[in-house]
Amino acid sequence: MKWETFSHEADIGVRGVGSTMAEAFAGAATALTAAICDPAKVGAGETAHIECAAPDDELLLVDWLNALVYEMATRRMLFSRFEIEIEDRHLKATVWGEPVDVARHQPAAEVKGASFCELAVRQQADGQWLAQCVVDV
Repeated sequence: MKWETFSHEADIGVRGVGSTMAEAFAGAATALTAAICDPAKVGAGETAHIECAAPDDELLLVDWLNALVYEMATRRMLFSRFEIEIEDRHLKATVWGEPVDVARHQPAAEVKGASFCELAVRQQADGQWLAQCVVDV
């Protein structure tokens, strides 16, 4: 699984690539954390469970990332590990993370939500899955 952030005007793009759609979604989630802080500094001591469904793969990615943003905001946590199952456009995930520690995590931004800008979920020519969109910060 690979992940990266990319510049987009005043916002930040998040991208995941993996051998399965679920791996690409996990990569996009790691990139979401990276938009806030260094994911390597986020421990995995607490878990949360997330479920969402959507009529197509791209909307599922938006719903997934927005569900993570919601969990981060309401629990005041950051997440660093993602275990995802996707079947018939229904996603079930267990995520691991820890409460925000401003001194250690040094958050650089607050993600408000995933957008439809640059939204893509597709299998590429090399067989790898791509999952990306821009998040509002």
